[in-house]
Amino acid sequence: MRWPDAGRGGVVRIVMMQTLSRGARGEAVRDIQARLAALGYPIDPLEHGEFGSSTERSVREFQQRRRLMVDGKVGDDTWNELVEAGYSLGDRVLYLRYPFYRGDDVRSLQAGLNLLGFDAGREDGILGERTERAVLDFQRNVGLPPDGIVGTTTVDALRRLRPVAPGPGRADVREGEALRRLSATLEGARVAIDPGHGPGDTGDVGPAGTLEAEATFWLAIALAGELRARGAAPFLLRAAIANPSPAERARSANDAGAEILIAIHLNAHDDPAAEGASTFYYGREDWFSQTGHRLAEAIQQALTDRLGLKDLRTHPKSLPILRETQMPAVHMEPCFITNAREEARIRDPAFQREFARAMADAVERFLAGNAPDEDQSPSESEYERGGPDRATG
Repeated sequence: MRWPDAGRGGVVRIVMMQTLSRGARGEAVRDIQARLAALGYPIDPLEHGEFGSSTERSVREFQQRRRLMVDGKVGDDTWNELVEAGYSLGDRVLYLRYPFYRGDDVRSLQAGLNLLGFDAGREDGILGERTERAVLDFQRNVGLPPDGIVGTTTVDALRRLRPVAPGPGRADVREGEALRRLSATLEGARVAIDPGHGPGDTGDVGPAGTLEAEATFWLAIALAGELRARGAAPFLLRAAIANPSPAERARSANDAGAEILIAIHLNAHDDPAAEGASTFYYGREDWFSQTGHRLAEAIQQALTDRLGLKDLRTHPKSLPILRETQMPAVHMEPCFITNAREEARIRDPAFQREFARAMADAVERFLAGNAPDEDQSPSESEYERGGPDRATG
């Protein structure tokens, strides 16, 4: 493991040197097993230090609960979630710093503040400026020194005042208000488009040799052109020869003031007959983004009704590009690149143009407040359980 340089306003994440999976051995595996066991996931004692079947099963259960891509492997995203899950509110002193604190303790802090009416922002487990402002407001209101430091005194005050019964917090109220206020048009709308992967991480490969990174760029270029023709102001989060990290892409979208983000990836599976479209929006085990869900439903409806793709539904996921952005965002996978027929469609310029028109229509409906509003409970498709887009993130 190593500590990468997060850069300006960035976030330091613990990054695995390599993805660990079934058959791996060593100290890193023991660390993973200890963290899983501390969280209540069973590990066979005979597997101590060996990534065996019970370890893989527990990793899958952890990934499913945390709304990660479920593949039974421990890469960067799963490892960082394991680290964050180990923190409970009160375990450490929290305050605004760069890089930001991350963890379940931060999420609990945000949830408590939001329930009390102090706007801590989206409950994403990232202690940024909005959460700090909520801490300061809370401290002033309860007669504590407004220093923004969440230590024992502030935590005790929060626990004494936090409502026992669950209810809508500020984050839910704000998202609901944002949905009701939707009345915009595409004219001048800043839409961030993220072509998944890049030259340093080309993703999966189709039977005819199509690289996922190339295909997502084709679709992104087509969508940007269609949006621009309709008066929007689209921009790509990577160039053809660039490969920014998910955190860098999210930061670019935030800094540019994007109103919507669409990340384009392609699905993959060992079964060459696997087909269909999925769309993901930000969510975790007990909360999801209402605006993200609404945008995902609009995108998914266009993919299935307009393009005739098999409906693998929308799903809440805690992917970095969804978690770290401040606008409604979706991660879409319109086709399986490992399906020869769907790969051929992606390569067809006519399909690319129709895809772009369908997506632009979906964005336009969303901005106008006319997107589908289904009460859909989170679920998993057959292929999601097997781990869609294995190279994502």
